[in-house]
Amino acid sequence: MSQVKENDTVKVHYTGKLKSGQVFDSSLEREPLEFTLGKGMLIPGFEKAVIDMKVNDKKTVDIPVAEAYGDVRKELFHKVENTQLPEDVKPEVGLGLMSKDAQGNEHPFKIVEVNEDHIVVDGNHPLAGQELVFDLELVEIK
Repeated sequence: MSQVKENDTVKVHYTGKLKSGQVFDSSLEREPLEFTLGKGMLIPGFEKAVIDMKVNDKKTVDIPVAEAYGDVRKELFHKVENTQLPEDVKPEVGLGLMSKDAQGNEHPFKIVEVNEDHIVVDGNHPLAGQELVFDLELVEIK
């Protein structure tokens, strides 16, 4: 029976959890996740965990912050004057916003602070700074 190696395309069912046990994502109610290893499509710890698995193998892995979404980066917090917000936006903590850079790429932000004349937004991935736990089941090696 073959094992997963670098550059293989695989299908994996997964459940992603925080260390507290709170589930943040799962493929169990939909199609398994299909990806090619070594393409940088997923967090490094997830890809490493799949290497050497065989079809129908199941395992649970802890993924440290450095191999997940990294540390929370202070430089991704930005002060935005209320005058720069679209008129139809009522700023609230937790509200998600999208911003476009000069090349037209979209970047998601979350409002983390609301003040009288400005807001503070966080551009970090929502799971930055978190150690993650994944339950994995290898479904197919293509």
